[in-house]
Amino acid sequence: MTDLYPPGSEDLELFSSPVCRLPFIYRYQIPPFVLGVASLIVIFFLYQIVGGAITVLFFGFDPHAGQVSGFRIATAAGQIAFILLPTFFLVRLASFRPMEYFRARMPESLPSILFALVGIFSLQQMLQVYLSFQDKIPLPSSIEHFLAPIKQALEDLTKMLVTSNSRWELTAVLFVIAFVPAICEEFLFRGLVQRSFEQSFGRKYGVLYTGIIFGAYHLNPFEFIPLAALGVYLGFVAMRANSIWVSACGHFFNNALAVVAVHLHLDDDALVLGKATEMSIPLLASSFLVFSGVFAISTYLFLKVTEPKILPEAIQ
Repeated sequence: MTDLYPPGSEDLELFSSPVCRLPFIYRYQIPPFVLGVASLIVIFFLYQIVGGAITVLFFGFDPHAGQVSGFRIATAAGQIAFILLPTFFLVRLASFRPMEYFRARMPESLPSILFALVGIFSLQQMLQVYLSFQDKIPLPSSIEHFLAPIKQALEDLTKMLVTSNSRWELTAVLFVIAFVPAICEEFLFRGLVQRSFEQSFGRKYGVLYTGIIFGAYHLNPFEFIPLAALGVYLGFVAMRANSIWVSACGHFFNNALAVVAVHLHLDDDALVLGKATEMSIPLLASSFLVFSGVFAISTYLFLKVTEPKILPEAIQ
């Protein structure tokens, strides 16, 4: 475990001032991961409980198609009000320079974003194959009877939010489903939570733990593993590129692909090489291997373009 209480590089000057001012968690010797966990609890309560209650009050438990515009507005407003704004408030407990703490700096190169996007695309295809195999696993009838209505309700709600019938509506859906979550969720998870975990557990475990929590936080047990895998990858690219904007671009791209696919009337399980439910197991396995290769190559190239630069030694 790393030192629990090192000041971030953004706060080093504070220790050299005549009056030493420390962020809250360092002043009271609170392990950074405690802030990360507490932030998750607070924001879960605000977004899922308070925001959920307000949504039910206005739209009921089963919103219908005529309410879709209002429901989309409520979804975007809820993420901004109950995820993004509290995140910017809570980060002040760890740093007096929140944008540096969030890694909210521009990436050093455009290729780092491009290779990350290729990685996201290939990972998405691999996870679609995984989901097709997951759906083939038989469950006991009692469990299947319990889970089937929940799964159907989640799919119906997602379809209602994502479906668009015009270019203007597609733009609105991209804003609500792709852009807003890419900003709000990245600042919470890859910004505040991951940075807090990195300081307590080191970078590798900080990325891993945050990714797993990201998967669970969406409250969709049917897609927990794909969401966790996506979360780990987004955490990796944010940490390696030292820029939250790289993971935000990847997050937006991932969600936007799904939105555009629905707009083009493609099936949810459609792969580049075919429809997953209609593909044979050998073809699915081949598809997985192909995109695994693309993922490995794009990740290697991403590592190369984000390799830390070795500066020449200063002239004595």
